[in-house]
Amino acid sequence: MIRRTFLKTAALLPFTFPPVLHADGPRAKELRADIVIVGGGIGGCAAGLAAARSGHQVILTEETDWIGGQLTSQAVPPDEHPWIESFGATRLYRRFRKDVRDFYRQHYPLTAEARAIEDLNPGNGIVSRLCHEPRVSLAVLTELLASYVSSRRIILLTRHKPVEADVDGDRVRAVRMRDQESGRVIDLSANYFLDATELGDLLPLTKTEYVVGAESQQETGEPHAPTEARPADQQAFTYCFAIDYLDGEDHTIEKPTEYDFWQKYVPEMKPAWPGPLLSWQMSDPITLKERKVSFDPTGAVTEGLNLWRYRRIADRKNFKQGIYPGDICLVNWPQNDYWLGNLIDVTPEQAEQHLMRAKQLSLSLLYWMQTAAPRSDGKLGWKGLRLRDDIVGTADGLAKYPYIRESRRIKAEFTVLEQHVGTDARMKLTGHKREEVTAERFPDTVGVGSYRIDLHPSSDGTNYIDVSSLPFQIPLGSLLPQRVENLLACCKNIGVTHITNGCYRLHPVEWGIGEAAGALAAFCLQRKESPRHVRNDSKLLADFQEIFRKDGVELEWPKLTPR
Repeated sequence: MIRRTFLKTAALLPFTFPPVLHADGPRAKELRADIVIVGGGIGGCAAGLAAARSGHQVILTEETDWIGGQLTSQAVPPDEHPWIESFGATRLYRRFRKDVRDFYRQHYPLTAEARAIEDLNPGNGIVSRLCHEPRVSLAVLTELLASYVSSRRIILLTRHKPVEADVDGDRVRAVRMRDQESGRVIDLSANYFLDATELGDLLPLTKTEYVVGAESQQETGEPHAPTEARPADQQAFTYCFAIDYLDGEDHTIEKPTEYDFWQKYVPEMKPAWPGPLLSWQMSDPITLKERKVSFDPTGAVTEGLNLWRYRRIADRKNFKQGIYPGDICLVNWPQNDYWLGNLIDVTPEQAEQHLMRAKQLSLSLLYWMQTAAPRSDGKLGWKGLRLRDDIVGTADGLAKYPYIRESRRIKAEFTVLEQHVGTDARMKLTGHKREEVTAERFPDTVGVGSYRIDLHPSSDGTNYIDVSSLPFQIPLGSLLPQRVENLLACCKNIGVTHITNGCYRLHPVEWGIGEAAGALAAFCLQRKESPRHVRNDSKLLADFQEIFRKDGVELEWPKLTPR
């Protein structure tokens, strides 16, 4: 048995562990597969399905006890583009969306009217055409993986986190995982390793070169990049939570320890934030001027943006009378975005402190809404707001994992810039009019996506950056590190910049990235070729793209209107 020399990085969070078991200690258990995927979020699940359908054995690991990432453990209903019902996603992602709706039809007491709606939106939320409860996503993803798990085509290890890596030059030989319940370690070896972690945890462990935060305008030439590089300029993370409302009842939580701090906290932003964070005032993401929003769980307020409806994941009107005592609202707003620090490349103690304070912020927001939030009828607070810990599966009522918007990003063979996808940047570059301009067409495309460049305020005090972008492609080169040969990026950690991460980070795009990474690793194993060679050899690239098309992957957009 090979005696391995593991590299370790101390600050891979958001959770901490006992000291790592080194190679000179008791021998770790070993497992081998064709492909190891570390991270069971959206990208990891899509990658596992793509690799397994090609006949390869996969080990898929996940840090929490729920696969699904943004959709489940982070509790965020899908942010999607306006054409999602007919175009702009893989066949496998469309199956996932259909299965979510079918799950409601099969297992939930929908009204006859709701059951007849082909494109059912269970929550009728504003942000998505498929606002739904995280446990439904979990059930659907578990069903999609079920046959592969039962046949051991996919070995699924939940509650496992990477802690060390065995690297030989430009190749990764093994990754050591720690079982967070037992503390035992297991060594996973494979031909290919896919980093699908939320923070890009494999990159420092494997010494894969990466970028953090905002690149400088001198580096990228991007119109919205800062003058100087700012590694600390990272989008806020958020602890989401779900609530319903029971009028006439009192479900006020215990006053959070840090409530007094957060009640008075005014963000220090450039341009300025319009007032206290715990208020119905916020910056308009596009204009950065003051934007007033409302909150009313009774439905009495119908004008403007009522945050109760924004990410509502259960609209009781869709269900038979008496089943739901009230709607269920998922809280993921600027009011609980955490801006006082980052989770990447900080000490474990610093990261734990930020996680604790982010939880305190979310609980303080809820307590403020219950006791002090101004109402349209002149009263203060809604005592009937009830924290739904059962919806997110935790004791404290907050999501199992923080909603991560920005990861470490590989230094890639190709990096997508604002000049490739930004509407104004493309108009300036090409000289085309708005109605004529398109995103850069990549010859190595492995998928498509669309979303505005939407950057939430960051931990270094930068306010929103929210600008128009064009329906774009996912270039294969963005999945490939410049040096390491057998590691592929599988989610938000691809070759994008701080700016373009803003449109490549959402649910269907992450799915497309993951599916491409899993299919590419499988193709390379079958052809005995490297990912770099596949990209650089026109015949191999065309063969891979043709196979991928037959698997139901759209590689280019028709003519569409810029968003």
